[in-house]
Amino acid sequence: MKPINEMKLSFLSRSSNEAFARAATASFLAQLDPTVDELADIKTAVSEAVTNCIVHAYKNTIGTIYITMTLYEGKNAPEARIKIRDKGCGIEDVKKAMEPMYTTCTTGERSGLGFAVMESFMDKLKVTSTPSKGTTVTMVKVIRSKGDE
Repeated sequence: MKPINEMKLSFLSRSSNEAFARAATASFLAQLDPTVDELADIKTAVSEAVTNCIVHAYKNTIGTIYITMTLYEGKNAPEARIKIRDKGCGIEDVKKAMEPMYTTCTTGERSGLGFAVMESFMDKLKVTSTPSKGTTVTMVKVIRSKGDE
């Protein structure tokens, strides 16, 4: 697939930057003229991934969150590939962490649905992680034209 455009962004893992990440990715994606539903899906998935970095990867510390968004010419429709990466604590067992309702949170404040939400809103989801080194979440969404609705 041929890349159309790409943006890279980094910011501190402060909860106030979660809305910024949603808005920045949505603004960049706008050039593909996504449907309202496609835009909402991507914003929700980005929000979940960034929140995971803030809450789990960096826990009670501040680190850097990196987003790379690449737009590609697809065979039938363009697609957006979003990588959200941290250099936090990493995930010991990615397969287990991706199970719905699994959470390492002991306060009851987290439901353990972050990866399930990302997976349900995106066409593809891949999570790679190394303990003590960080995690990369790669999400892909095919952007169908508004005429295809």
